Amino acid sequence: MSDRSSIEWTEATWNPTTGCDRVSAGCDNCYALALAKRLKAMGADKYQTDGDPRTSGPGFGVALHEGTLRQPYRWRNPRVVFVNSMSDLFHARVPLAFVRRVFEVIAETPQHTYQVLTKRSVRLRKLADQLDWPPNLWMGVSVEDDTQVSRIDDLRGVPASVRFLSCEPLLGPLPNLNLDGIGWVITGGESGPNARELDRNWVRDIRDSCQISGVPFFHKQWGGRTPKAGGRELDGRLWDEMPVAASA
Repeated sequence: MSDRSSIEWTEATWNPTTGCDRVSAGCDNCYALALAKRLKAMGADKYQTDGDPRTSGPGFGVALHEGTLRQPYRWRNPRVVFVNSMSDLFHARVPLAFVRRVFEVIAETPQHTYQVLTKRSVRLRKLADQLDWPPNLWMGVSVEDDTQVSRIDDLRGVPASVRFLSCEPLLGPLPNLNLDGIGWVITGGESGPNARELDRNWVRDIRDSCQISGVPFFHKQWGGRTPKAGGRELDGRLWDEMPVAASA
């Protein structure tokens, strides 16, 4: 797999771990689960570990990839890097020692900006003071509906240079959204044959909250059968705002 990414808010992906398990409604139509199944069938080395069929699937068992840790050192030009697009670094089966090694690579490659995203905010909070946080690491949590806003409280206590929210797939309104301590918000609709519909007013409300709070707002997609099916514009324009640290 190429490290270059088609995800609008990043430039490259880096997967020192692969595999995951469903933890909430946002996981129900997981793109990574479906992709891992295809990659296993193609014989890709990183996707030969099967997960629990109740929560995961073929090729999507959690696996650590020692050889992949060296990958960022080989990139000549600075990049914005999404860490673990095919996994969750704070999964319970990723040892603290391995998380620390990932953080060390990030610290030793300050020319790159790294974006780490988790749904396992409780473990993130518990491990935060056992990790050294380099300034080029942004930390985010997924918040797909109002039942998951507690993840934001966990994130607020993490000493990352940028704390961000990925409200994708957004499955409901976020009337209790509190952006104190948050430096960036992404919204997006689900894609694929079973995509759930995204209400434009949910996105507008989040955008308006960001504008009131002075938080950069990025709307990735409306979704549909394909990621591009619904386009990206909200109220006649694209919303591609990024944290100031992106150009540092």
